[in-house]
Amino acid sequence: MNNPNPTRWGILACGKIAEKFADDLVAHVPDGVVYAVASRDLMKAQIFGQKYGATKIFNSYQELVDCPEVDVIYIASPHALHYEHTLLCLEAGKAILCEKAFAINTTMVKEMMAKSKEKNLFLMEAIWTRFHPAIAQTLDIIQSGQIGDIVHIAADFGFKAVYDEEARLFNPSLTGGALYDIGIYPLFISKLILGNPKEIKAVATFAPTGVDVNTALSLSYENGATASLFSTLNAQTDTTCTIYGSKGKLFLHGRFHETKGLTLTIEGQEPQFFETERLGHGYSYEAQEVQRCLKLRKIESDKLPLQFSLELMELLCEIRQQIGLVYPQEV
Repeated sequence: MNNPNPTRWGILACGKIAEKFADDLVAHVPDGVVYAVASRDLMKAQIFGQKYGATKIFNSYQELVDCPEVDVIYIASPHALHYEHTLLCLEAGKAILCEKAFAINTTMVKEMMAKSKEKNLFLMEAIWTRFHPAIAQTLDIIQSGQIGDIVHIAADFGFKAVYDEEARLFNPSLTGGALYDIGIYPLFISKLILGNPKEIKAVATFAPTGVDVNTALSLSYENGATASLFSTLNAQTDTTCTIYGSKGKLFLHGRFHETKGLTLTIEGQEPQFFETERLGHGYSYEAQEVQRCLKLRKIESDKLPLQFSLELMELLCEIRQQIGLVYPQEV
């Protein structure tokens, strides 16, 4: 039986990521509906809205945020616009799930957080990986002590992108580059498991447009652990994560940020494979977390608090400073 009072989602921007989110919302979140969609391209909004059964279709974001029936808005615009669109939604009184990277820099994230608290409205960065069952299982294995103390984490994420200086991935005005688009995932998993590093060393190579196409990171932590992280737009990598401990290791199969399998290897024992759940594309879990928080009248998630997103952005900005990457909005 359908819920007579579902959470009514508005979707701001109708690109590929929004399609995946909407696919999973419709298929795997029984208490949520795609109620309204908005794109600056009316035809795009109409096609998107009709596909997902939206009640309201808009070709301006202002109309979307002003729609009184919308309970929460999923912001799926390019990174460079997240700050602007988050403030637009919060000023209109809307709860928000905003795609990663949360914004361009820490100043913007702090303003977003302050506005959320001022308006007493829910805000969360859409780091979907945090809510996957595989990540919960990973944390359980680590906390059980089966692999001992964490010694090192190695994680990568790369794919070969067709170079187009106007495309989102390579356009500095759209906050392009490997780091913000995919490098955030290795950085996220290392932070989730080991916390904030005491030292980061970063190197990068660049596209003709000035954004990073290869970024490699070496990190060290107060507990003596280290991490090696890599992201690239120039090659298809394994996109795996290995967590090495003093008693064994845990391998997150590719692609690790949406993995369906873990392999646990304890010294002197046969490896154990664990199949993990991933419904659809894997976006339903973050939507369910948002709805859970809204029902409890929370303004942030305790699994992915705003402070975590701020600290993650601080790391991203530190890396950009080291490699010399400045976006046009900051000049």
